[in-house]
Amino acid sequence: MSQLFIPIILFLGLIILISSFFIVKQQTAAIVERFGRFNSIRHSGLQLKIPLVDRIAGKVSLKITQLDVIIETKTLDDVFVKLKVSVQYKVIREKVYDAFYKLDYPHEQITSYVFDVVRAEVPKMKLDDVFVKKDDIAIAVKTELNDAMMEYGYDIIKTLVTDIDPDSQVKAAMNRINAADREKTAAQYEGDAARILIVEKAKAEAESKRLQGQGIADQRREIARGLEESVEVLNRVGINSQEASALIVVTQHYDTLQSLGQETNSNLILLPNTPQAGSQMLNDMVASFTASNQIGEAMKQAQKKKNGK
Repeated sequence: MSQLFIPIILFLGLIILISSFFIVKQQTAAIVERFGRFNSIRHSGLQLKIPLVDRIAGKVSLKITQLDVIIETKTLDDVFVKLKVSVQYKVIREKVYDAFYKLDYPHEQITSYVFDVVRAEVPKMKLDDVFVKKDDIAIAVKTELNDAMMEYGYDIIKTLVTDIDPDSQVKAAMNRINAADREKTAAQYEGDAARILIVEKAKAEAESKRLQGQGIADQRREIARGLEESVEVLNRVGINSQEASALIVVTQHYDTLQSLGQETNSNLILLPNTPQAGSQMLNDMVASFTASNQIGEAMKQAQKKKNGK
């Protein structure tokens, strides 16, 4: 009979021995209670407890946890807006006891503080300021949470306002305002571009006219030099300046007629263009030169008499 109890005793002893050991994972803390009273905190690794006396009351994660809280509130300009606040927190390693025994539902506690701070800060701001000062809201939430949750063994790592969602009608109005503003800016740029094109075109035309005038002046200067050389050549063969000038004019007249005749598609008609026109032109020029010389001589004689007196 006693031999039958030996295997049972050994089996129970083995079970008790195995139950004396337990493993705690990395970044985790185990709370060990003895007869329902706190005994110790065990960290990662293989741990030992007294069977039937000690028990693992619970485990606390030491990892960083993120809680997303969505709050609906009203701004100073009476616009309803939803804010998503992300809170990153963790249990302080040295305060695992406080985190386990002082607070049952940390998520609800943190959510309550986030609601309280956001609904105290946002109603002081206009909608545009909420977008601009979202970091200030996040800092206010973090400061309030740190002061409150430190007592319970929680450290607030960071708070972020990750989303700001105004009412749909307000968003549509904001989009229309932005679109109108961008169209206004585009129109201003287009007007500036058109004005610049007009100014640059006027400058280009002015420069073109200046260069054209300079070219005409250079052309006439060269023509004058050529005429001067032609007169000198004719003077060497006994033709005076008046006759040489008349001859050159008549020659140019017939050269012009010849060049016009070579242009098959030209519609230009030079009047008069009869053979007698050259003779008449030459006579008129000689007469005008003669009259000019006589007037010049008379003026010289009058000037001499005046100086003699």
